[in-house]
Amino acid sequence: MNFQWDILSNGGLVQEMAHIANGRDPGNCVSLLRVNSANSSQSNMLILQESCTDATGSYVIYAPVDIIAMNVVLSSGDPDYVALLPSGFAILPDGPGHNGGGILEIGSGGSLLTVAFQILVDSVTPAKLSLGSVATVNSLIKCTVERIRAAVMCNNA
Repeated sequence: MNFQWDILSNGGLVQEMAHIANGRDPGNCVSLLRVNSANSSQSNMLILQESCTDATGSYVIYAPVDIIAMNVVLSSGDPDYVALLPSGFAILPDGPGHNGGGILEIGSGGSLLTVAFQILVDSVTPAKLSLGSVATVNSLIKCTVERIRAAVMCNNA
């Protein structure tokens, strides 16, 4: 699997700790990922991820989870113990394309990418978000879109 699009991995080694298939395609699954990063603040973090792809499109939904909380759940504990703020993206075909002679070409119309994030911010009213917070979110979205594009282009080469 390719995790280079994910800002949470931050260049670290991503290890799949659990893989639960969801259908015939091995890429359609729920995974529990561990990021082995030099950043010590991420050492207690896992990523719970679901991915799915078929002819209508692809999506990846993921959420960072605390390793201690996940261990409680994996030991038959209460799943409400794990706080989830899922984020993700979907890639949908943008319709068929046409070649120079007006002939319809399936699969040449490009793609539509939708990205969604849930992020904890200070408890202030939305009208009072700092410019720094807005800039950080804009940077996160831009970086993620660029990484997804690079990963997709790499897979098509």
